[in-house]
Amino acid sequence: MAERPPRLEGKVAIVTGAGSSGEGVGNGKAASILFAREGAKVLLVDFQEDRARETLELIHEEGGVASTLQGDMTKIEDCQRMADTAMERYGRVDILDNNVGISQRGTVVEVSEDDWDKVMTVNLKTIMLASKVTIPHMIASGGGGAIINIASIAGLRAHSSTPYSTSKAGVIGLTFSMAADHAADNIRVNVIAPGLVYTPMVAPRMNDDLRQYRADAAPLKTEGTGWDVGYAALFLASEEARWITGICLPVDAGLTSVHPGTYTPMNQQTRY
Repeated sequence: MAERPPRLEGKVAIVTGAGSSGEGVGNGKAASILFAREGAKVLLVDFQEDRARETLELIHEEGGVASTLQGDMTKIEDCQRMADTAMERYGRVDILDNNVGISQRGTVVEVSEDDWDKVMTVNLKTIMLASKVTIPHMIASGGGGAIINIASIAGLRAHSSTPYSTSKAGVIGLTFSMAADHAADNIRVNVIAPGLVYTPMVAPRMNDDLRQYRADAAPLKTEGTGWDVGYAALFLASEEARWITGICLPVDAGLTSVHPGTYTPMNQQTRY
């Protein structure tokens, strides 16, 4: 059998939130490594550039092509600089993978107005801004593109982190609208809804018992990682998904398929 070409050969990808907050591999780092492994040139964007450099080192060790950029995706000027940098360094943009996000617990009674606004800005507005400045470059290239947004199953079902859940539901709705708006430009827009994955962001609040408890909450009864989300992003970015747009893909070991009564309450675990 002939060896297949890399799945993203000749493509240029931007990954926001491309670093991890601690030791290990989060969603953005995993997607970045997989994109580069499959032939894409990757611009690694993170608010803390040293985190993106860790991802860069891993990509370089495998012979991939990538570079880093410090950027605050809550600011339109930084987003524009990101898109312009990708064009300057690589000449085109084909893929945008939006990974920036934070968590905030509480009900509408408990959350402060400032915290509510911060979560909506970081989790939702950043995707709008990054897409706003990147889509024109995708259109100009003539080849369209693929945008992958990262939400959460918290946007599909209730739990006790209302600001976070609301923002992630907004990401899903934004994705559907963008998919319809830009289909004529041959730009596919999809969203991944991770479940209870174990990543560097949640690791400091975990112990072995809690990790097992979370794993047992879903039908597959296995623990997810950033790699599971990264492989889903790789598929959606590739030509294998050329006929897929406007979908929300749960990556959750089947958790959203079971009755809410079997769902692990937020006060017994941590953020997605």
